[in-house]
Amino acid sequence: MLHHPHLNQYRPPKKYWLMSDLLAFMILSFGICVRLIQYISNRSLWADEATLALNIVNRSYSQLLQPLDYGQGAPIGFLMGEKLAVQVFGNNEYALRLFPLVSGILALFLFYQLAKIYLQKWAIPIALILFVSLPKLIYYSTELKQYSSDVTTALILCLLLIQIGENKIGNLQIFTLSIVGSMAIWFSHPSILILAGLGISYFIIGIKNGLKKNIFKVGFIYLSWFISFAIFYYVSLNNLSSNTELLKSWQNAFPSSIFNIIWLFDAFGKFFYDPLGFLGKTDGLAILIFVIGCISLFIRRKEILFILISPVLATFLATYLHKYPFRGRLVLFLTPLIILIIAEGTYYILKKSRSKLRLILSTTLLLFLIIPPLYNASNLIVMPQLKEEIKPVISYIKERQQPGDILYIYQRGKYQFKYYAKKYGYQEGDYIIGVDDLDKYDGSNLSNEERERYEKDLDQLMGNKRVWLLFSHANINSENEMMKSSLERRGKKIDFFARKGAFVYLYDLTGYKATNVNNTIF
Repeated sequence: MLHHPHLNQYRPPKKYWLMSDLLAFMILSFGICVRLIQYISNRSLWADEATLALNIVNRSYSQLLQPLDYGQGAPIGFLMGEKLAVQVFGNNEYALRLFPLVSGILALFLFYQLAKIYLQKWAIPIALILFVSLPKLIYYSTELKQYSSDVTTALILCLLLIQIGENKIGNLQIFTLSIVGSMAIWFSHPSILILAGLGISYFIIGIKNGLKKNIFKVGFIYLSWFISFAIFYYVSLNNLSSNTELLKSWQNAFPSSIFNIIWLFDAFGKFFYDPLGFLGKTDGLAILIFVIGCISLFIRRKEILFILISPVLATFLATYLHKYPFRGRLVLFLTPLIILIIAEGTYYILKKSRSKLRLILSTTLLLFLIIPPLYNASNLIVMPQLKEEIKPVISYIKERQQPGDILYIYQRGKYQFKYYAKKYGYQEGDYIIGVDDLDKYDGSNLSNEERERYEKDLDQLMGNKRVWLLFSHANINSENEMMKSSLERRGKKIDFFARKGAFVYLYDLTGYKATNVNNTIF
């Protein structure tokens, strides 16, 4: 039975099982605590969140079925859930991030259940520590994006699809698998890759184990998924695939040809850095332990290895067909499966360390692997992560703004400001949005044409006694330095206020050059 692949193995004494369960409970509690504190800190929406928030807040349910503005793309089910949260709890960051938070916390328990099925008892705490402290999982549990729910959906499917490999599939299982699989496609774009990978692997395993009588039942389930995907593709994905802004941002996430095998190894190697979060030398160690985990599973039970690796293979196939990018947050949904294999490899090393010296070395390797992410996650309890804190900067402007003051919004921060404008009493006409479409080189360089457009934009502000220039999402050095030098040539700096990822200048642009300017950072 696939449901409990380690039933026939040696069971440790009951007290060790209780200790392991207690340890798992403590780890899960830590993971929940970190996510809740990050959520409660209520950081400002940053640029990508703001663009999606504007779509959710300003559109009706039916309008969310249409292509989104500002180059955004998200599953329809996720958008509907977000719209409902805003209607019930109001237009605020807490409501917008509630769905990702619930998904992130639910994922902890789902992962624990999956680990209990596929891992040996003492490998489970290792897997849990890596999973609950994974930086990207913590971050996206409180970000207005679908990547946290992608992980949760993947875990739900991993647990449910186990039934396909069982000896008997009843009507209830057929109904459940058909409905849940079909719905998952509407809530998570990569769910089709999970369904394809696991569906094929369980089908092959079932045939190998003599479960041919289930072929028609399984075929009906797969057909329901295919019909759901076909409808979803027509309604949503077809439009998404023609989104030029998204395609441009993904262009480096595909191999140049189907024969580019080097790209595959490079992309999979980078996966351990982002999104798995192993930094420095730990990424090489994690890759080595992953390989050992694959060997251990191959020896212990090949079916488990096949099941865990099949969604990864399905994703790479889609990537080589240029249908799904293999990069960063877009493959976050694969992290639970890779972590399970890493935990298997770590436990295998510990188990094989029979001498005292080997045990010390293997324990050191384990600590070297788990302490950095655990330490970083612990820091978030004391100092939650911030990104682009535009709210306190807008508040600072609002409290000090005088009649006749000009407010200029740097073009990269316009979506954030548009989301917060009404909350701080700003209407259209109260501010100026900077010149747009300056990203010919994606911020990595400035052409002469772009520089001239910036200069002309600032020239329109000349002659004003007090000009506030608000910057956010402004981490591109070439543009920031150009703006700063241009302002210093044009006038005198009166004030400056900064918070993480956002800042504002107050300049006198009546035409004289600044001298002996004080730079006060609050």
